[in-house]
Amino acid sequence: MPRTTKTTAAAADTAPIAASYEAALQELEQLVSQLDAGQLPLDQLLTRYQRGAELLAFCRARLEAVENQIKVLEGGELKPWDAA
Repeated sequence: MPRTTKTTAAAADTAPIAASYEAALQELEQLVSQLDAGQLPLDQLLTRYQRGAELLAFCRARLEAVENQIKVLEGGELKPWDAA
């Protein structure tokens, strides 16, 4: 049975931080709200801060990946986006 636990732990290490950029951003916003409220015990504050740092890194990585895809589509040169 310990072998199953190790497999599960390994799978958790490779699982994405969040299902999507939008889900990560929503969770991050909730964490910021909780941290700003100042009502959490110190241990929960630290845990939520660490989770927020993970989510922030995930969001930044997703944005960078999308920006790189846009560069490829634009011939290697990032051009301003025209919302019109």
